[in-house]
Amino acid sequence: MTREDVERLIAERQARGALELYLKGTDLAGLDLSGLDLHNARLRQAKLHAADLHETNLSGADLVEADLSLCDLRKADLYQANLTGADLSGANLTFAHLAQANCTAALICEANLTFADARRANFTLADLGRSNLREARLNNAILDQADLTGAKLQGTVMPNGSKHE
Repeated sequence: MTREDVERLIAERQARGALELYLKGTDLAGLDLSGLDLHNARLRQAKLHAADLHETNLSGADLVEADLSLCDLRKADLYQANLTGADLSGANLTFAHLAQANCTAALICEANLTFADARRANFTLADLGRSNLREARLNNAILDQADLTGAKLQGTVMPNGSKHE
């Protein structure tokens, strides 16, 4: 599948007035999908390894068990996205909007979440080991049993509202 194929599917969805775009299990690895409107897209188990998704609207998207490893997600909108069990290892999420996202059991190790907005996100059982969370906002986020081993937390606003020094 190419970017043009995805753009065509988006146009068809809009023409039909459909709310969702179904791309479950689709191989989109390495594609430049930057800036596209993929809100509410069904990308469960999609292969997006090393895709360029910067400034992409993925709000409300179903990304359960998707491979987003090494993706460029700078300034991406992942508001209320479902990332349960997704692989975001090594992804660049600088300035990403992850508020209220479900990242339960997600693999987010060695990812860059500098300045990410993850207020009220759920990171239960997530692996954030060795990730860069500097200046991220985790206000009211759920970090139950999350692994933060080796994570960089300087300036991060923690779930209780305190700023990590």
